Amino acid sequence: MADEYGHLPRRPGRVYKATIWSLQGLRAAWLHESSFRLEAYLLGVLAPLALWLGGNGLERAMLLGSCLLVLVVELLNSAIETVIERFGPERHELAGRAKDMGSAAVFVAMLNAGATWALILLPRWV
Repeated sequence: MADEYGHLPRRPGRVYKATIWSLQGLRAAWLHESSFRLEAYLLGVLAPLALWLGGNGLERAMLLGSCLLVLVVELLNSAIETVIERFGPERHELAGRAKDMGSAAVFVAMLNAGATWALILLPRWV
């Protein structure tokens, strides 16, 4: 929803509403997206590991941030898929391409997380 009066700062009530909408989106993802739930469970395991294994603040931020990025991209992918499904179940080449690209984005985010963890942690054990 666009700001009512241009780019003025949001009032507390609007910030509250935006927070509610965001929490509704997280709830919808949790209820309807098994991939999101799986990735959230993985974050629950990897977040403490990231904080424990990171050697300094930057490493901890990179390890944790790479995992959070996977969730962000999964949310965007789920939003794309939801919009496409809203228009019906029939197969359309462009709809399929959009869904495949969203899935590819999640895959690239996962590759990024794996590479980040490997580049930070492997030199310690080699």
